[in-house]
Amino acid sequence: MTDNTYGPCAFDASLDTTGLYCPEPIMLMHNKVRDMSPGQVLKVIATDPATVRDVPKFCQFLGHQLLQKNESDDLYVYFIRLA
Repeated sequence: MTDNTYGPCAFDASLDTTGLYCPEPIMLMHNKVRDMSPGQVLKVIATDPATVRDVPKFCQFLGHQLLQKNESDDLYVYFIRLA
């Protein structure tokens, strides 16, 4: 597991999409989860406010569990357990 910067959840991999805007963060998430196993946790860091809408929909559509989302100073951090 990796350190818990930006939140209390432990995670297996992280994806920094800082500075990218829709649809790039979601496209990169699709690519990242392909390299991961079910049950693993992905930490996603974003600055795009659209991720507040897009990440939960991504999780719902693919059956992943959104464990936690944090927002502070225009930084959005998500912890997702893969289905």
